[in-house]
Amino acid sequence: MNRFAELLDRLSYTPGRNDKLALIVDYFRQVPDPDRGYALAAMTGGLSFRHAKPALIRGLIEERADPTLFRWSYDYVGDMAETVALMWPARHGVNRVPELSQIVEELDRTSKLDMPGRIAGWLDALDETGRWALLKLITGAMRIGVSARLAKQAFAQYGELDIAEVEEVWHGLEPPYLDLFAWADGLEGRPEHGALAPFRPVMLSHPVEEADFARMDPAEFRAEWKWDGIRVQAVSEGGVRRLFSRTGEDISGAFPDLVEAMDFEAAVDGELLVIRDGRIAPFGDLQKRLNRKTVGRKLLKDYPAGLRVYDLLVEDGEDLRPLPFDQRRARLEAWTARLDHPRIGLSPLIPFETFGELADLRGHPDAESVEGVMLKRGDSAYLAGRPKGPWWKWKRDPFLVDAVLLYAQRGHGRRSSFYSDYTFGVWKDGALVPVGKAYFGFTDEELKQLDKFVRANTVNSFGPVREVAHEPDKGLVLEVAFEGLQRSSRHKSGIAMRFPRIHRIRWDKPPREADEIGLLETMLEG
Repeated sequence: MNRFAELLDRLSYTPGRNDKLALIVDYFRQVPDPDRGYALAAMTGGLSFRHAKPALIRGLIEERADPTLFRWSYDYVGDMAETVALMWPARHGVNRVPELSQIVEELDRTSKLDMPGRIAGWLDALDETGRWALLKLITGAMRIGVSARLAKQAFAQYGELDIAEVEEVWHGLEPPYLDLFAWADGLEGRPEHGALAPFRPVMLSHPVEEADFARMDPAEFRAEWKWDGIRVQAVSEGGVRRLFSRTGEDISGAFPDLVEAMDFEAAVDGELLVIRDGRIAPFGDLQKRLNRKTVGRKLLKDYPAGLRVYDLLVEDGEDLRPLPFDQRRARLEAWTARLDHPRIGLSPLIPFETFGELADLRGHPDAESVEGVMLKRGDSAYLAGRPKGPWWKWKRDPFLVDAVLLYAQRGHGRRSSFYSDYTFGVWKDGALVPVGKAYFGFTDEELKQLDKFVRANTVNSFGPVREVAHEPDKGLVLEVAFEGLQRSSRHKSGIAMRFPRIHRIRWDKPPREADEIGLLETMLEG
């Protein structure tokens, strides 16, 4: 466990991607099975423990430390694992330091009744860094700057393997991935998971910049709408039907109406949307269906799920991904015509001759429910990952609004010492009403400036949240960029922003000159 704790600690303080990769690869080289496999599972979100919850951890520390002191400390630190690790009374040598594999396996089989004693015993045995890592493992809240794909990339680098091959076999394999590491070590061949209707790694695009167009021939590219939904893969093979998110998470249970419509033998790439009477609903309607384990009849009726398909990956057992896009597109058009299902339709191509012409279409107000357009080379194979050149995304320019900072909250991980999550509002009938929350878009230096402003201008505290002065002539204006708007009963303004981020800090502008709710209402109606 100490080696795993050291890895997490070093990763949390290492900013560079390549440096993080090197740390993980080195760990895989030094640590034997099954610990390294469980570490890989922890970094990729492959572990969960039914009876080990944050409330249990809180209960344990409040039995050993003053509850008020814990709450104050948690409020200041902003991270439960770090707070408990620092406050836990040291009892070095009282228990043997456990191995990572022992912890994972015992967490899986320990009953709810025995779980508090088991975790307390481990916390007694570990030092501060070990306790912190243990609690991160238990709660699943790593926040060490390592994505699941980066961890998989490190594994591929360790075994000198193609990351696309790793992702191809990933789904269907279970921690601690003994066969996966045997493959990486050259002891066995590529593992065959044997899962029916498996996930295929998706192909991603790069944002197109103005300079890129000079190197692109419009005749070589095909354009299609970038729909404002979520990217999914619908797979129906051998009688098994699965709906995957772009990261490979099985979301079939949340969309039984769409899964029922998947009466085919194929794997398709597309956009999950709410579609009523052939019209695509706003993203806010789709949000009501997301992140649910079960869906009631009313939601199924009011927010029917549908699919706009972009690409045909597999048809009747034939892998089409190596074929050029134009050939796959022709197969896709014939496939959707045969399927002829109201829930599953073809995403149309957009005819254009010049990029200037496409720019006009991209910004046209009649192009509702889209984020922009996609550009795909006609000769491009479907390649896993994000190769630069074949596919580009050309999003609409974001909307901008001047809003006033209302509240700030501490961040997590490396940002746990900074007020980095900001709630902002606009004017309505002489008062400020919240319209959104953002926690990115600014530089590290700007974060320090914002944090300093929050501390100097706090007028009230609500647990970890600070209310910041926001009067007509006192406060801070933030220029906020966002992708769209939707009605929201959770906000006093009745409006919520989609993908808001801080575009610019308006140190020069007094709050009285921030925007009114009427501007957002006009945008929403438009």
